[in-house]
Amino acid sequence: MSLSRQALISVSDKTGVAELAVALEHAGFRILSTGGTAKLLAAAGIGVTEVAAHTGFPEMLGGRVKTLHPAIHGGILARRDLPAHMAAIANAGIGTIDVVVVNLYPFRETVARPGCSLEEAIENIDIGGPAMVRAAAKNHDHVAVVTDPADYAAVIAEIRANGEVGALTRFALATKAFRHTAQYDDAVAAYLAARTPGSRNELFPPRLNLGFDRVQTLRYGENAHQQAAFYRDPEPAPGSLATGKQLQGKALSYNNLADADAAWECVKTFEAPACVIVKHANPCGVAVADTPTAAYQAAFLTDPASAFGGIVAFNRALDRAAAEAVTGQFVEVVIAPGYSADAKTALAAKANVRVLQVDLGTTANALDFKRVGGGLLVQTPDTANLVPTDLRIVTRLQPTATQIDDLLFAWRVAKFVKSNAIVFCAAQRTVGVGAGQMSRIDSARIAAIKAGHAGLSLNGSVVASDAFFPFRDGLDAVADAGALAVIQPGGSMRDDEVIAAADERGIAMAFSGIRHFRH
Repeated sequence: MSLSRQALISVSDKTGVAELAVALEHAGFRILSTGGTAKLLAAAGIGVTEVAAHTGFPEMLGGRVKTLHPAIHGGILARRDLPAHMAAIANAGIGTIDVVVVNLYPFRETVARPGCSLEEAIENIDIGGPAMVRAAAKNHDHVAVVTDPADYAAVIAEIRANGEVGALTRFALATKAFRHTAQYDDAVAAYLAARTPGSRNELFPPRLNLGFDRVQTLRYGENAHQQAAFYRDPEPAPGSLATGKQLQGKALSYNNLADADAAWECVKTFEAPACVIVKHANPCGVAVADTPTAAYQAAFLTDPASAFGGIVAFNRALDRAAAEAVTGQFVEVVIAPGYSADAKTALAAKANVRVLQVDLGTTANALDFKRVGGGLLVQTPDTANLVPTDLRIVTRLQPTATQIDDLLFAWRVAKFVKSNAIVFCAAQRTVGVGAGQMSRIDSARIAAIKAGHAGLSLNGSVVASDAFFPFRDGLDAVADAGALAVIQPGGSMRDDEVIAAADERGIAMAFSGIRHFRH
């Protein structure tokens, strides 16, 4: 076996590495390795040379220095097409290293563990690994760098077929390697920024680096002429859409994913069994009830026309009755934290329905993003919810306990309706939703019109407005529709006028002190 070629293998994630080492050894590579990786390979019967033996310099500083040596980096960085480079390493007795298989200390996993100290985090910042990865990626014309176990199979196939890794694959692996180290550095920088002395857990650093992993390329974007893809946060919030799995149905589209997220984020805020139906990013029906089936039926009746082809989300596992109720109409996506065997059978009868299972979780994304021309708007998410003691009753008439429950329900729904938002509710279900109008009074009118089309009465209902009424005309509109209680943030220069109008109309009104714009 020729020893003219060398491969260096030093990995934290040891998945599949022995099989890769066997392929390299059979192709004539001398295997260099360190620490735990070297022990694993030796135990697998693979001939392996410790890096310390190769460099003639033992590890020091508790392992902080082991691969930072000219015998390693000279062998990686030497250009094989430059005689001066080859003469220099030959004079130094350094052999080339043609394959570098390295993945880095598990920094993200370490700092995610409860109780991880700053000292422990610092010790899990890899130094030698990124140096080798970047050196090999820079010299990809001559060196293959492998950072992801998912790429081992393709590398093995090329080595077995050709005895080496081809130029196109080396280039692709180098690109991935630089992306790998960039994301690693971002994770370290974000962790340290949050703990910088004198900072207040810095949410908005001077430079924002975002690293997301592509999950899939989508057929198209919002419209057929737009291209699109779905990316996942490397550490998605527990219970977020990106952590779910698709159990059946056609591939998810851009709009499916956007609407599914809106439905899921809304439904998981309720404690009781709830159903949320979303169409074009707005809830068109929301209800809580004793069972998922009852919640769906009540939500659907809010606006059956809009629910056609909608996204339906539940915060409880579905049984057969709920699954059959949902599939009795045309639906694009169903989301729930679980499904009984009978529910899966019922849903399977509608093969095109996309069925998603997502574990419930209350953690929100750390930040929300909105792209603007040449820049990015960044904010913390709107996670504000209210309890009865948060309300300030500003009218002479006091809302009843039942009305307060319905006001809080309506307020929770309004947070997920595009501004300007007006939401009529009764008995813990929506009965009219007006969304996305330039004028708040128009949203109120639309909500009443939709309720009429659905055959629902607004008499005795309550109303949530996502922002204050700038004039009394909006308050008059919801009173004319039949509402008896209103929740709104307050804060208008005409609050006194609106309060007087509520007193005049015999309506109870609560100020929340919180606005819920959603653009």
